[in-house]
Amino acid sequence: MRWVGILSALWIGLSNSASSQTVVWSGSDLPRVDSMCQQFQQLYTQIREESVLPDSARKIFSDIMLGLRTKFRSAEPFRLDSTHRDSLLRTAYFSFPLRNYTADAIGGRHGEGYRGKGFDLFDYNVRGSHPAQDIFIVDRDQDCIDDHTDRPADVLAMTSGVVLAIETAWTPGQEYRGGNWIWIYDPILDGLWYYAHNNAVLVRPGDWVQSGQKISEVGRTGYNAYATRSPTHLHLMYLQIQEDGLPIPRNPYSWLLSARNF
Repeated sequence: MRWVGILSALWIGLSNSASSQTVVWSGSDLPRVDSMCQQFQQLYTQIREESVLPDSARKIFSDIMLGLRTKFRSAEPFRLDSTHRDSLLRTAYFSFPLRNYTADAIGGRHGEGYRGKGFDLFDYNVRGSHPAQDIFIVDRDQDCIDDHTDRPADVLAMTSGVVLAIETAWTPGQEYRGGNWIWIYDPILDGLWYYAHNNAVLVRPGDWVQSGQKISEVGRTGYNAYATRSPTHLHLMYLQIQEDGLPIPRNPYSWLLSARNF
């Protein structure tokens, strides 16, 4: 796919680190991308631990997102008008996020497990919404091994983007809901992907990942996902960044239906 080659070349040229996959973009008055990743990691941890007030969190989040948007749009491949972006999204832009699975593995009928109403990223006490699609693997004994392959199930990046933050230290008994998670910013969509309940996380903040690249393995981490009543699954959320830098959830179901399978 032509855009994969363009993005790969862009990031190899822009990287200033030992790893060609780590984004350390500099050269303007804005913070480096890796610095914004650190800010996002710190903020999301503070939201989870309720050590930052929701209004303060919104302001910090908006500043980070507006900075990322400006940084990426200063590069030619990311300056797309709506016609070009719509065309790109129709040409196999998305990868189904579980290897060896298809849309049949999505929970509910026709993606009805998605409930976006009442969502608030910045107030950890807000409950009741589920602005995500859960995608289930076959794991009858709940050992995080795919019964079809006798191997862990690979989680793949839905789209290309930069890894903003990860969690890898969840342990049973913690009440944190997402367990081991990954946040990825997609500059083409100008939105955030959230992959939760992972067992092994294979990326780190600042990494650039390609659509279809393995980023983790499906797990049962997180307060609810760890319970035996919960089948083993990936929790996938997408947040669209608005003009003011704040997020609103969008149902990724139609994108999942059109995604390439691996």
